[in-house]
Amino acid sequence: MSTVRFLVSGKVQGVCFRAATREQAARLGVQGFARNLPDGSVEVVALGSDEALQQLECWLRSGPPLAEVLELRRESLTSTSTFTGFTTR
Repeated sequence: MSTVRFLVSGKVQGVCFRAATREQAARLGVQGFARNLPDGSVEVVALGSDEALQQLECWLRSGPPLAEVLELRRESLTSTSTFTGFTTR
């Protein structure tokens, strides 16, 4: 299991991005959270298998239908945190 942090920027707030990410993460068995940041981007912290995280990353590149993702950044975290499911904050 790995933990990664994604920063998604573009038109990603006000388009159900967090809720759609929660649904996608649940399908993939990924735990963590998604939250809006003050600069208009969305932060996604995810814990899961390398394959599931790769699939989530691919999905985040476009997001839900109304989103317009301009940039996606990924960084590995050395987190010992555990999550219960995937939440929006």
